[in-house]
Amino acid sequence: MKNMQEMTEEDWKKKLTPEQYQVLRQAGTEAPFTGEFYNNHESGMYKCAACGQELFSSETKFDSGSGWPSFDKPMNREHVELRTDNSLGMERTEVICKNCGSHLGHLFSDGPTETTGDRYCINSCALNFEKK
Repeated sequence: MKNMQEMTEEDWKKKLTPEQYQVLRQAGTEAPFTGEFYNNHESGMYKCAACGQELFSSETKFDSGSGWPSFDKPMNREHVELRTDNSLGMERTEVICKNCGSHLGHLFSDGPTETTGDRYCINSCALNFEKK
């Protein structure tokens, strides 16, 4: 397999499902309450569906009521990149996998925990889950 920097868009289209490609490579969003992991309560690790990078622990997952998996912090802040996203006529913070450059979701400052106050709102199809 090619390393992430050598992957072409054709390579990504072959590796990912059409929905994953639309979300991960074209910064799309899956419909709320439809993703595989928004209601997952098992213990384990959420990884990037494109490259396998560890992103979020189930210990930081919470039910935000938004319809997408939500976390108050990443497993390792060095594994995600935050970018300003001015699409859709609003300013948001986009969450990107630092290893492969794939779009994961967005970061909002309305999380329930006092430690971070953050809500990483992540598309289920951008994730794979490894049970503990």
